Amino acid sequence: MIYVVIGFLWLSICLYVILGGADFGAGIVELFTRKKNRSKTKVIMYESIAPVWEANHMWLIIAIVILFVGFPEIYTTLSTYLHIPLVLMLIGIIARGTAFTFRHYDAVKDEWQKLYTQIFYFSSLLTPFFLGLIAAATISHSINPDAKGFLELYIFSWLNWFGVAVGLFTVAICAYLASIFALRETVDRVELSLMIKKSKQTMIFVVITGALVFLTAYLSDIPLLMWVFSKPLGIMATVFATICLLLILRAMNRRKLLPVRALAGFQIIMILVAATYQHNPNIILFGNGQHLSLLEHVAAPKTISALGWALILGCIFILPFLFYLMASFSKLRR
Repeated sequence: MIYVVIGFLWLSICLYVILGGADFGAGIVELFTRKKNRSKTKVIMYESIAPVWEANHMWLIIAIVILFVGFPEIYTTLSTYLHIPLVLMLIGIIARGTAFTFRHYDAVKDEWQKLYTQIFYFSSLLTPFFLGLIAAATISHSINPDAKGFLELYIFSWLNWFGVAVGLFTVAICAYLASIFALRETVDRVELSLMIKKSKQTMIFVVITGALVFLTAYLSDIPLLMWVFSKPLGIMATVFATICLLLILRAMNRRKLLPVRALAGFQIIMILVAATYQHNPNIILFGNGQHLSLLEHVAAPKTISALGWALILGCIFILPFLFYLMASFSKLRR
């Protein structure tokens, strides 16, 4: 049953990165759009995220519950050493959702709309950045339980060049997903050309920040290159992610957009596989050489069994209605 629980944990993280990433990316893309095209981009992005913007944080909640119930030592470690970026990320999630709601559904349209828009923009930008910082801290050996000072324990455990690079890469991924997902929400050639241009720009941003991640990992003595390319699985995942990128480019150039969302989602899964498979099931790598493992630092067998069955039953009863909700709210504007 432990592998069922780990599978659900990994699946929930993947879905949050893909769906939540596209959600956050909508604000990022709009922020970096020229003012003359911003109103048009706003409408496209709204149509793109409308089916999932209220549901995608469910995946984050599931991941947190799994860690809290099934892996309490890992949950405690994360919430202790990384409490600052975690709190900032959660504040960003709340501020973004609130601003989005008032921005679109406020009965009174006045000067407050400008404030809501700015909050929406910058919370969309900063939230995935802190998510990337948290992810980087778990594998960069920067968390050192033997450290004595506050800065070493609670600041430099996540604030470093590798973490910043991963944060920027996460922002780039979110913007990329949003622009790709929005391609099928366009209604005319002008809108389609605008979103294709945005998609290509975010692709370049992903490649640049991805290279920056490898560079900072090398300078920080983090064996990221070895993790990704030392075994066939990592090489295959990288090749598949690259092929997806080429197929998406081809689909955009030919204006055949039906497969782009599936290709982008699969591409992100391959990136996550390449980056994480080598050190799994070790989910946190400490600076003192120790680690926390999903197989070793786990709750009691009865707890894991109950959690596993709860996840299976929840999947059976909840997911069909979630997909129905997404299908009901989806509008393919042609």
